[in-house]
Amino acid sequence: MAPNGNMDKQSVEISEEINKKKQHTRETETLLSRLHLQDKYQQKLSQADFLKVGPPVKQDQDISEKDLTHTFLKRLMTLDYRARFIPVRQDSPEASHSKPDLESDTVGTDKSDLDDFYKTTAEFDQSKITHVHPMDVQMAVFHCSDSFLKQNMITKLSQCQYALPLLVPDLVTMNIDCPLWKIRQITKTWKQTEIKENSNTVTMKSMSICKAETAMVSFLRLGSLSVSKSQLMNTLINDRHSTFFHRNCPGSTKSRHLMDGVAEIAWYCPAGKPNDAFTDCIAFCNLHGDALTIEKQRDILTDKSSVNVVLVPTLKKGDKSTAVISALLKSPKPLIVLIADNDCDSVEQKKGKYKIGLKERSQSDVSEELKKVIGSILSGPHESFRLETMAEVSGITVDEDEEVCKNGKSAAMRILSLFQSKDVSEIKETFLPCQGKLWHDWCRKNEEQYHLKGHIEAEKCKKQQELEEIREKQCTASCGKLMHLFIKSLSSLPSTDKEYFLKWTQISIDALSTDDLSLIVQSYDEKWSEVLEMKRKHDKTDLKEKQTELEKISTKLQSATFGLEHIFREMGQIYEAHASLQKQTKREQTDWSKYPELAAELMISGHPMELMDGDAGHVPLTWISSLLDQVIKKLGDKRVFVLSVLGVQSSGKSTMLNAMFGLQFAVSAGRCTKGAFMQLVKVSEEIKKDFQFDYILVVDTEGLRALELEGNATLHHDNELATFVVGLGNLTLINIFGENPAEMQDVLQIVVQAFMRMKKVKLSPSCVFVHQNVTDIAAAERNMDGKRRLQEKLDQMAQLAAKEEVCDAECFSDVIAFDVQKDVKYFAQLWEGSPPMAPPNPGYSESVQELKTTILSKASQSAGITLSQFKSKIHDLWNALLNENFVFSFKNTLEIAVYRKLEVQYGNWTWALRSNMLTIENQLHTRIENGKLDKVELNYLQKEMNKTYEEIKKAMTAYFDDDSDKEMLVQWRGRFESKIKEFLDEELRGVKRKLNEVIDQKNACKKLDDKKTEFENKLLQKSKELAHQLKDKAKDEEELKKQFNSVWSGWVHELTADIKPIEDINYEEDQTTILQETDFKTSLIRESKSSGRYKELSKVGDYSEYVCPTKLRDIFNTGKQYIYSKTRHYFRGLKNEDQQLIRSFISDVEKQSLDEIKSKPVATRGYRLTYLQEVANKVKEKVTEFESKSIFSLKKEFTVDLLLYVFHGAESWLLESHKKFKRNNDALAYVESKKMQYYNIFRSFCKGSSSAVVLGELICEKLKSSTVEAVCNKTAIDLAGEMRCNIPAFNGNRLNLEKHLLKSLAEKEDFDGFITYIRHPRTKAESFIREEVHKYIFTENKDKAIKILKKNVEDIRKFVSQALFDATEKVQNKENDKADTDMWVDEFSRLLKDELTFDTICCQNFSDITNFDFLKEETEKGLESVMEEVSSLSLDKMEEFRMKPDEILIDQLCNCCWVKCPFCSAVCTNTLKDHSPDKHNVPFHRPSGIEGWHTRGTEDLVVDFCTTLVASDRRFRPNHDSDESFPYKQYQSAGDKYATWEITPDASKLTYWKWFVCRFQKELEEYYKKKFQGRGEIPSEWRNYSKQEAIESLDDMYNV
Repeated sequence: MAPNGNMDKQSVEISEEINKKKQHTRETETLLSRLHLQDKYQQKLSQADFLKVGPPVKQDQDISEKDLTHTFLKRLMTLDYRARFIPVRQDSPEASHSKPDLESDTVGTDKSDLDDFYKTTAEFDQSKITHVHPMDVQMAVFHCSDSFLKQNMITKLSQCQYALPLLVPDLVTMNIDCPLWKIRQITKTWKQTEIKENSNTVTMKSMSICKAETAMVSFLRLGSLSVSKSQLMNTLINDRHSTFFHRNCPGSTKSRHLMDGVAEIAWYCPAGKPNDAFTDCIAFCNLHGDALTIEKQRDILTDKSSVNVVLVPTLKKGDKSTAVISALLKSPKPLIVLIADNDCDSVEQKKGKYKIGLKERSQSDVSEELKKVIGSILSGPHESFRLETMAEVSGITVDEDEEVCKNGKSAAMRILSLFQSKDVSEIKETFLPCQGKLWHDWCRKNEEQYHLKGHIEAEKCKKQQELEEIREKQCTASCGKLMHLFIKSLSSLPSTDKEYFLKWTQISIDALSTDDLSLIVQSYDEKWSEVLEMKRKHDKTDLKEKQTELEKISTKLQSATFGLEHIFREMGQIYEAHASLQKQTKREQTDWSKYPELAAELMISGHPMELMDGDAGHVPLTWISSLLDQVIKKLGDKRVFVLSVLGVQSSGKSTMLNAMFGLQFAVSAGRCTKGAFMQLVKVSEEIKKDFQFDYILVVDTEGLRALELEGNATLHHDNELATFVVGLGNLTLINIFGENPAEMQDVLQIVVQAFMRMKKVKLSPSCVFVHQNVTDIAAAERNMDGKRRLQEKLDQMAQLAAKEEVCDAECFSDVIAFDVQKDVKYFAQLWEGSPPMAPPNPGYSESVQELKTTILSKASQSAGITLSQFKSKIHDLWNALLNENFVFSFKNTLEIAVYRKLEVQYGNWTWALRSNMLTIENQLHTRIENGKLDKVELNYLQKEMNKTYEEIKKAMTAYFDDDSDKEMLVQWRGRFESKIKEFLDEELRGVKRKLNEVIDQKNACKKLDDKKTEFENKLLQKSKELAHQLKDKAKDEEELKKQFNSVWSGWVHELTADIKPIEDINYEEDQTTILQETDFKTSLIRESKSSGRYKELSKVGDYSEYVCPTKLRDIFNTGKQYIYSKTRHYFRGLKNEDQQLIRSFISDVEKQSLDEIKSKPVATRGYRLTYLQEVANKVKEKVTEFESKSIFSLKKEFTVDLLLYVFHGAESWLLESHKKFKRNNDALAYVESKKMQYYNIFRSFCKGSSSAVVLGELICEKLKSSTVEAVCNKTAIDLAGEMRCNIPAFNGNRLNLEKHLLKSLAEKEDFDGFITYIRHPRTKAESFIREEVHKYIFTENKDKAIKILKKNVEDIRKFVSQALFDATEKVQNKENDKADTDMWVDEFSRLLKDELTFDTICCQNFSDITNFDFLKEETEKGLESVMEEVSSLSLDKMEEFRMKPDEILIDQLCNCCWVKCPFCSAVCTNTLKDHSPDKHNVPFHRPSGIEGWHTRGTEDLVVDFCTTLVASDRRFRPNHDSDESFPYKQYQSAGDKYATWEITPDASKLTYWKWFVCRFQKELEEYYKKKFQGRGEIPSEWRNYSKQEAIESLDDMYNV
C-alpha cells in the first residue's frame, strides 16, 4: 500500500504545482492586462519608444492605470526615485469603495452598530480593487522591455540608489534569468579606508561593478515574519532611503505577483569618512519571498555570498527551516541568524556563526549590531564576490549567453585583444594615429592661414601644401587594424548585434581606463579646489604655479581618456584625409566613403556624435557636413530645434540633459564632455502638432574652463566654444553651478560676449539661465535676490563686452531678449544627502521638468531650422571663428542664400511691372501718333498699372508670409516693399517723360503734318487725273512707269518749292573745325585721328606717356624736398593710384559730356555745331581743373585724344537723333518716300479700278508700315520676356548674370574683353546681354523667334479684320446721318488708335464709295498680302524700331549696384541699386594686380586677394598719400569707402582669377608695363588650374 500512497502524494504535488502555475499565469495575464502591457511581453518596449521628446512628466496629479507603466519609466528616466510609487486614479467610480447595496439606510440600535463595527473588513470590501503593487509595476515593465531598455532602466535604478534585479524567474517558464549584461555598464565609485600603522589610508576606486571584487552579504527569509527583511537591509545601506522596497513603503499591498523568487542586489559604497558604516564596498543581496520554497535562488545566493543572513520566525528543531539552517551551519561561510521570537543580543555560537534576537528590539539597535557583526566578519579573511562569475552558475540563464549578445561581444573582444599589454595612455597614439599629433598639427596649420604675413598668397599656398602633406600622412596611417575591425563590425553586423557590439566596446574601453582615470581625477579635483580657494582669497603667491600643475594634470587626463567617441573621431579624420585628397584606399580595406553613412545611422538611432573635437579645439567640417548629408538622405531635410548647453565643467549639464530627454551623454567623473556633441531627439507624435519641427537637436559642450585655468589660450578657447554653440542654438541653456557671483563672473562675461556677437551678425537666439545646486530652493525671497544679482552682473558684463566688441549696450536686454523673471531657473541639489550613497533629489527631477516645460514653450514659438541650414550654420560660425574678428568674418550663408532667392523674386516682380508698363507705353505711343492723345497724366498711368501692382503686392505678401524662411526674410520685407514702389514710380515717371517727348515732337512736326495731308491730297488728285488721261495705255506697265516718272519730279518740285531741305551732318569735318578752333596743331589732330588710339583711351593700361614731367621739374626747383620725395617716382612712370585718378577722370568727363549732349533737343529741332563747341570748351576746362589739383601736367595729346574720345562716344546718338529729326521734318524726303504708293494708286486708276479698290489699297499701304512697327515692338517685348525666362544668365539675380559673364569671358579667352570688364564692368555686361540676345534670336532659337513674330502678325490681322467689320457695321447702321467714306475712315481709325498708327486720308477723292462691304472685302484682300509680307520680315528689322529686346533686358538686368571693391575693384553683385544698410559684397574678389595695383616704389604687380588679406596680419594705407596705416582685419575702420563693404575671409581656392592671372600674365604685364615679380611673384601652385576648373569654380562660389 505504501508505494501507492507515495504515488498519490506525488500526483497530488504535481497537480498542485500545475494548478499553482496556472494560477500564476492567470494572475500575470491579469496584471499585464491591467497595465496595458499584454502585447508587450512578446513585442517588447524599446529605447526608441522613450528616446523622444514628450510632454513634461506628470508630477503631482494622479494618473490612470493604463498610463502607469509609461509614467513610471518616464519618471525613472528623469531620475525621480518617487517613480517607484505613483498614485493611481481608479477608473471606475465603484471600484474604489464598497458597493452601495452593502450600506444600510435603516436606523439601527447601538448594539447593531457595534456589531457592524466589529465585523471583518472582508464582509465589506470584497468588491474593492487594490492598486497594483509598485514592484509589480517595475517588474512588469522590466519583463516587457527589450534588452537595451532594460539596461537603461537598470542604470537609472542604480542612479536612484535602488536595488537591481539579479535573479529573475521567467514569467512563463519560471526559469531563472540573470540580467548580467544589463548591469554591465554600471560603474560605482567609492573610497576605501585601510588602517595601516594606526593611520587611515583612503583610496578612491571607480570601476565597472561587474568586475569589482567585493564582499557579498545575502539576506534570506525562512517562513513568514512580522519583521521586514528589506527594511532592515535598508538601514545597513542608507537608513534615509528605501534601497529595497519593503512592506512599509508607500503603495505597498499584500498582493504581490512578480517579486517572489526575485533576488535583488545593491551596493554600499563608503565615502572615506569616519561615519561610514563599512570601510569597503559591499554587495547586499535580498531574496524576496520565502526562501524555503525558492530553493534554486537560495542555493545560488548562499553559495556566492561572503556572509549569509537568515531571518526566521523561531528557532526550533524539527521546524521547516531546520534543514536549511543545518546546511548553512555546516557551510564554512559565516552565518547570521536573526530570530523573530528571541530577544538575545548577538551571540557567536561558534566561529563565524551568529544569532541575534529581534523580539522587542528597535530596528536601529538590530541594525547597529548587524553592522558590527558584519564589519567584524569582513575585517578578517572572507570570500569575495564578483558579479561576472554569475555567468558560471549552472541552472540559470544568463542574458550574455544570448546569440546576439555573444556576437556583439566577440566582435568587441577582437578589438579589445589589440590593447593587451598596452598602457591606456599609449592606445590612442598607437591605434588612432590620425587624431593625435597629425590632426593637431593640421588644426594649427589651418589656423595659421588666418594670420599670414609677408608674401601672403605664396604663404597661403605653402600652408595649403603642408595641410595636404599632413592629410597624406593621415591616409598612410589610416590602415590600422583597430579601425579595420571596427568598421567591418559596424558595416556587417545586423542592427541589434551592432548595438550590442557598440555597447560592449564602450563598456570594455571604459573599464580599461577607469582605474588610471580615477587617480588622475582625484589629484585634479584636489588641485582645482586649491586654485579656487586661492582665487577666492585673492592669494596670488603660488597661483600661477598651481595653475601650471593643473594644466599638466589636465594633459595627463587627456591622454588617459579613451572612449568610443575617439574611435568615431578617428573615423572622421580618416574620412577627411581621404576626402581632401580624393584617394581611394586599396580594395581589401574599408571604403572610407561609407563612413558618414555608418555614423548617420547611429546618430539617427540616438547616439551622440562629436561636433567639435575638444582636444584639438577644432570642428572637422568635411566630416560633419558629410555626416549631416547622410542624415538628411535617410530622414529627409527635417526641421530641428537646436538646444545648446553651456556651463562650467562638472556643473551637471550632461546629467540634466540625460534626465530631461533620456539622453546618453557621458557623465561619469573624469569623462566630462570634451568639445561639443550633438544628439537627435525625436518629437513624439502626441505633442508634434504643437511644434513646427520634427526633432530637438541637443548640442552639449565640454564646459567652460575659464574658472580653473587662467591664460589667454583658455579664454580664447572658451570664447570660441561659447560663440559656436550660442550661434548654433535656437535656445541656449546657460548652466551655472552654485550661487557665488564671483565664480559666475568669468562664465557670464564669455556668454554675454557670445550673445553680443550674435546680435552684431543678426542671429537672434534666446537663452535660459539654470542655477544648479541651489540651497533652500523654496525661499522665493532669496530667489528674487539671486535674480536681481544675476541681472546686475549680466548688465555689468554687457557693458564690458560692449567695449570689447565696439557696440552700444547699456544692459543685457539690449543684447538679447531676456526676462529675468521667466528665463532664470533654480535647481535643487542633485543629490539628497552626501554621495556616493545619496539618491537624486526629487526636487531636482521637478526642476528638470519645469525647465523642460519652459524649453518646450519657447520652442513652440520657433520654426527651428532644417538640417541643411544647421549644416550651413556650422560652416559659417566655424569659418568666422577661425578669424580673429568674428563679426567682420562671419558670413551667414543661409542668409545669403535666402537673400539671393529674394533677389530672384524681386527680378520677377519688377519684370512683371516692366513688361506691363512696356505694353501700356506701346499703346499710348500709338495713340499719340494717331493724334488721339495730347497729354499724359501720371495718375492715368498709375490707374493703368494698378491691377498689376496689386497682384505683385499680393505675391510679395504671400512670399514673405508663407516662405519656409520667413523668419529670415522679415528683415528685408519693408525695404523690398518700398523698393518695388520706388521702381514703379520711377517707371511711371520715365514713361511719362518719354511719351511727353513724343507729344512735343508731334507738336514740333505739326506744321509738316498739316502739309503732309495737303501733299497727299494733291498727289492723289494728280494721280487720278493722270490715270484718266492714260486709260488706254493701262496694259502697258512700262509705258505707265515712264509716264508717271516723267511727271513725278515736277509734282515734287511744285509741292516743295518753298521748303528748304534739311542737310545731313558732316561729323568728321565738324570735329576738325572745333579742334582747330581750340589751337591744336593740325598735325597733332591728324596723327591722333589716323592712329585711332583715342577710341581706346579708357582702356589704356599705363597713362605715363600722357604725363608731362615739366611740372615736376618746376616743383623740384622750388627746393621743397618733401614734395620731391613724393614725386620722384614719376620719372619711372605713374603710380597706380594716379593711373586710377586719370582713368576715373576720363570716365567722369565722358559721362558728363554725353549727358550734356543728350540734353540737347536734336530729335525735335535738329543738330547744331554749337552743341559740340560747348562740350569741347567744358572738356578743356575740366582738364585744366584736373591739372591744377595734380602734381603733374597732361600733354596736349591727352586733351586731343580725350576730345576725340568724347566726340566718338556722342557720334551714334547725334546721327540717330538728327536722322529722326530729318525723317519727321523734311518735306522733300517725305514726298519722295510716297512715290511707290502713289504710282500704285495711279496704276489702279488706270486699270479702271473703283474708288473702293483704290482706297482699300491705300489703307493697306498705310497699314503696312504701322503693322511692321507694331509687330516689331510687340515681338521685342515678347522675346525679352521669353529670353528672361529661358537664358540662364538672365533668369536669376545680378550675381547670376555676373557668373555667366565671367564664364563667357573665360570660354572666349579674350583679353580685351577682360580688360573692358575690369575697367567698365557695366559696359561689358551690356555687350554680353546684346551678344546673348543676338545668339538666342538669330542662331539658337531663330525658329522660336519667328514663331513669336508670326503670332503677333496673326493677332494684328485679326484685330484689323475686326476693326474693318466693326467700322462697316457702325456706318451701315447709321439711321439719321447719311453714311459716307469720311465716317467709315474715321471709325476705322478710332478702332485702331491703341494698336496701329494710321495717317489721316483725305476722302474727297473717294466720296463716290457707297458699298462699304465691298470696301471692307477689298481692304481685307489687300491685307492678306500685307500680312504675308510682314510675316516674312527679317528679325533684324526690330533694330529699326523703338522697342529692342536687348535694350529692354539691359534696363531690367543692369539697373543694379555697380560699386567697386576699394581693394580689387570687383563689382558689388547686389540686385538692388541702393541696398543700404546692407553692405556691398561680391563672392568673386580677385588679385588687385589685375586692376594694375603694384607694390609702392616697385614695378611688382600685386597678386594678393583682398579676401586673404583681411584674414592676414598685414596693414594698408587707405589712400596713396595717407600717413596712417590700418590692419586689413579692421579694414572697415579705414574710411567710408571701406566701411560700406563686407569682405569676408575666403578659404576657397578662388580658382577663376588665379587661372586668369596665369593665362594672361604676359598680356597683363605688357598692358600695365609692370611685372609679376618679387612680392608679386605668381605662386607655382596657381599654374596647375585648368580653364575648366576655373569655370567650374564660378558655380561653387555662386552656390556659397
